[in-house]
Amino acid sequence: ASHPFLFLQLILRILLSDGSGFYNLPTQHYNEVFPRIYIGNAFVAHNPMRLQKLGVTHVLNVAEGTSFMHVNTSPEFYAGTGITYHGIAANDTKGFNLSTFFEEGADFIDQALAHNNGKVYVHCREGYSRSPTMVVAYLMMRHKMDARLALATVRHKREIGPNDGFLHQLCQLNEKLAKEGKLNGEVGKSKTK
Repeated sequence: ASHPFLFLQLILRILLSDGSGFYNLPTQHYNEVFPRIYIGNAFVAHNPMRLQKLGVTHVLNVAEGTSFMHVNTSPEFYAGTGITYHGIAANDTKGFNLSTFFEEGADFIDQALAHNNGKVYVHCREGYSRSPTMVVAYLMMRHKMDARLALATVRHKREIGPNDGFLHQLCQLNEKLAKEGKLNGEVGKSKTK
């Protein structure tokens, strides 16, 4: 039996690959994917001076940890820079439930943007799967975008490739928000815009 999100998940995959069936890897270390929200990789996260030049006030590390799959930064790492740090210890695996952290991540992004000049750098190792998933969830939860629009918004600015488990979790979030009437317009339907 196929699960109910198969169709939406397929649409999201097509959207991510521009119809080619292949995802592209990021060409930039970071991109501004939504006003004052940047998605990027560990390289820039490890460079506080570069972040300061960008005007970044908050860093959300969606890959906190010590293994080579993670990025080992902390509040101490940014001490004295004026940058506020928050870490989420997520793995980039299909089985990892990132959705349990969507609310926490969205709250931190909101907190960053509440400051007039606040800019938030959301990153994982590559800025490809974990951090884009978090930003897509944020756009769905706080800007009432459906999964397709939120994903397209980010993909338009950066090459991303959330793993299939994360795509499934975004589909679940889409259904939940649609049921609660928290998305704009007709969503969850298979009609084309």
